[in-house]
Amino acid sequence: MSQACGIDFGTSNSTVGWHANGQSSLLALEQDKATLPSVVFFNHEEDEITYGRTALSTYLSGYEGRLMRSMKSLLGTPLIEGQTEVMGRTLAFRDLLSGFIGELKKRAEQSAGQTFSKAVFGRPVHFIDDDSAADQLAQNTLEHIAKAVGFKEVQFQFEPIAAALDYESSIEREELVLIVDIGGGTSDFSLVRLSPERSTQADRQADILGNGGVHIGGTDFDKYLSLGQVMPMLGLGGKLANGVDMPSSYYFNLATWHTINQLYTKKVTRELQDIYREVSDSHLRTAIERLLNLVDQRDGHWLAQQTEEAKILLTSQDIITLTLDRLRSKSSSEGDCILQLTSADFAAATAHLIDQIENAVKHTLGMAGVAITEVDTVFFTGGSSSVRGLRQRIAALVPDAKHIDGDLFGSIGRGLGLDAARRFA
Repeated sequence: MSQACGIDFGTSNSTVGWHANGQSSLLALEQDKATLPSVVFFNHEEDEITYGRTALSTYLSGYEGRLMRSMKSLLGTPLIEGQTEVMGRTLAFRDLLSGFIGELKKRAEQSAGQTFSKAVFGRPVHFIDDDSAADQLAQNTLEHIAKAVGFKEVQFQFEPIAAALDYESSIEREELVLIVDIGGGTSDFSLVRLSPERSTQADRQADILGNGGVHIGGTDFDKYLSLGQVMPMLGLGGKLANGVDMPSSYYFNLATWHTINQLYTKKVTRELQDIYREVSDSHLRTAIERLLNLVDQRDGHWLAQQTEEAKILLTSQDIITLTLDRLRSKSSSEGDCILQLTSADFAAATAHLIDQIENAVKHTLGMAGVAITEVDTVFFTGGSSSVRGLRQRIAALVPDAKHIDGDLFGSIGRGLGLDAARRFA
């Protein structure tokens, strides 16, 4: 069995793949589940750290502590050099990522019954859009962290290429395939020639006709659905007595997974209390009461979870109802915290994101220099590739191609495991 594995460290979910007994598979990371949600909860009451589904359920059950999610989004940004306070101690964000990736390694080794000293990590085509220096810094940071937790050799593979390798293992003839990987933090695309014969070649560079990507993913769809439909319940868009808009920074932080904790400071609470005292409009006062209550109870991640679940439901339903009972304030009624959302609401809130993703796909196809009619297959992977309007727009770009759904959360990990076995053979 190979001492190498493939690691898909995702914004929302992570997997570890390996190649054993002639086939690639995913290792169980949480009970019998192959995915581990990329979540860490620092439980202040029990003085313990939990991961994945356990972390989410512990947090949502009401334990006092800090929940950290979307950690991958820190890579390549100045925040990676920062720190925060958890359980009364200072924690560097680099150490936060090291803790999670170290946990991934430990769980994979327990599942496989062996150690892993070598790894191929998946990476988006662009960690950071239009900034090659920051992009390289993100990869260097991830490599440094991977070696710090015990990997002796680390290499990288583009995530859509890893998905292509997984799909290639199932085909019987040559195909020109557009890989569409819509993950939690990025959208990545590759146009690749695949075939059983080509799969045996060590160097596949000539088969990659185009690569592209944009720093938009599922958490961005959550964010703009929240800003468009949920945050107005907390005062976004309201006018202060002097005619100035309610400051939007609180809402952008609250709608973004990895910045929610920035609201949980005494300074922010004082600022919101000062604003509340100056507001005379009764509707806005009620909305700010809800916001103050949310911050006081540290329910920001709960609200983000409700928005994410709404997004998922709206991929298959035209209308849903959210009961946001934790938003209820002293001056609001039960009905004030019930929100109806439609697929049209979701489409309006995220239209600009879909436009940018569509343009990135067009760029990738144009880079390849092939006729649209030559594309045989569109292979969808990534947890956010099921967004209804997004799939329709991409499908329209290659109308003659067949559409294949990969394992939304597992194709990349399995492909990385296969790639690791080949590279480190």
